[in-house]
Amino acid sequence: MATAAAALVAGLSGCVGGTPQVQPGASEQAAAATSAGSARAATETAAPEPLAGTSGAPSATAADAVATATVTQTVTDALGRLAAGSPKPATAQVTDALTGAGIAPEALQVSQSRTPTGLEADAIEAAVLQGKDCVIGQVRDGAVTVTVLPVLASGKCFVGS
Repeated sequence: MATAAAALVAGLSGCVGGTPQVQPGASEQAAAATSAGSARAATETAAPEPLAGTSGAPSATAADAVATATVTQTVTDALGRLAAGSPKPATAQVTDALTGAGIAPEALQVSQSRTPTGLEADAIEAAVLQGKDCVIGQVRDGAVTVTVLPVLASGKCFVGS
C-alpha cells in the first residue's frame, strides 16, 4: 500500500505546480520512484506547453513574438506614465498616450471612461491588435496591468463597438 501511495505521489507530482508533498515514512520509496523516472519527471515539471489558440501566449513565430513583446512594452510604458499623472484617465487621455507612443490608431481600441448613466468607470482598458494577439492594458486607480490574449473571432480585441 505504501509503495502504491509513493508511486501515485511521484506520478502526480508532474501534474501540479510546486513541490510535491510526500507523507513521512514514504520518502525513501518516493525518492526511488522519482529517481527511476527522473528524465520523465524533469519533462513533466517543466512549464507546460500552452494549448493552441487558447493560451493568450504570443503568436508562434519569432517575428510575431518579438513584435508582440515590443507592443506590450510600449503599452506598459505609456500607460504607466499616464497613470502616474492621472490615476483614473479618460478615454481620450488613454488614446492620446498610446497613439503618442507610436501605436497606430486603427489597431487601438479603448473602453469608455464613463458608464451610460454618466458614472466614472472603475477601470479603463485599451487593446492593441498585434497580428494574432491582443495586447490588453488596464488602468485601475493608478495601477497598470498588461496582458496578451488571442484575437477574437471577429478580428477585434473587444466585444461590442
